[in-house]
Amino acid sequence: MADELTGTLAKVKELGYITIGHREASVPFSYFDDKRQPVGFAIDICAKIVDAVKRELKLDKLEVRYQLVTASARIPLLANGTIDLECGNTTNNAERQQQVWYTNTHFLTASRFVSKVESKISSISDLKGKTIVSPAGSTNIKQALEFNSRLNLGMRIIPAQDQAEAFLMVETDRAVAFVQDDIVLAGLIANAKDPKAYVISEDAFSKPEPYGIMLRKDDTAFKAVADAATASLYQSPEIAALYDKWFTQPIPPKSVNLDIPMSPAMKRAFAKPTDSPDPSTY
Repeated sequence: MADELTGTLAKVKELGYITIGHREASVPFSYFDDKRQPVGFAIDICAKIVDAVKRELKLDKLEVRYQLVTASARIPLLANGTIDLECGNTTNNAERQQQVWYTNTHFLTASRFVSKVESKISSISDLKGKTIVSPAGSTNIKQALEFNSRLNLGMRIIPAQDQAEAFLMVETDRAVAFVQDDIVLAGLIANAKDPKAYVISEDAFSKPEPYGIMLRKDDTAFKAVADAATASLYQSPEIAALYDKWFTQPIPPKSVNLDIPMSPAMKRAFAKPTDSPDPSTY
């Protein structure tokens, strides 16, 4: 069997360890806890892939090594063999698929807005004539501008320096809404002075964008193992419990609850696992 192995499986068999790339602060997907240990939703999924690799290679034990990666370094470190899996919140899109492969989608994020509950703003149309904020140079502000023009909403759109400034503008009533990826908004709300004072819109400025675990391109055998492992997890009752562990329950290190129930689109993606980068798939 060893002679037939190729790519990552051959490398792991020879070295006796597999290296997982992780992020420092991508809550709740991949981040350090208070003991500087990598934890998160994506880390737990990668553990299932590692178990599957161990079974595939018929190993009694398989050492797992962790390598901290950044947004700019994750693809080069995967390509040069430093890491074997990148376990985080990396968007799967057609452009990146020219450099790397992904296993099945583990999260969907979309551009939405946060507002105060007391504002009673529930839809994008409710923003007509209102002042909203979004980070300068972001895809989110571009989407807001496009909606403003197309739907003739007459919104006043203010560019903020960063996410913290944008959220503060809603908190201090200088803007009624802040447009950003919904998972980012959830993290900001969870850490706000009064989390219950805010609500994330159902309406979205974008279609759902998939996050996936990255692996090396053209490594068919390794991808087959990863796809089978993730599909088995996602189609089992275990995925609901794992999702709840990170998105609807208190998480380390501060016991903050992000309070993001599984969306209908996410339920569909788990029921029919896919590595598609096309937002319309979901």
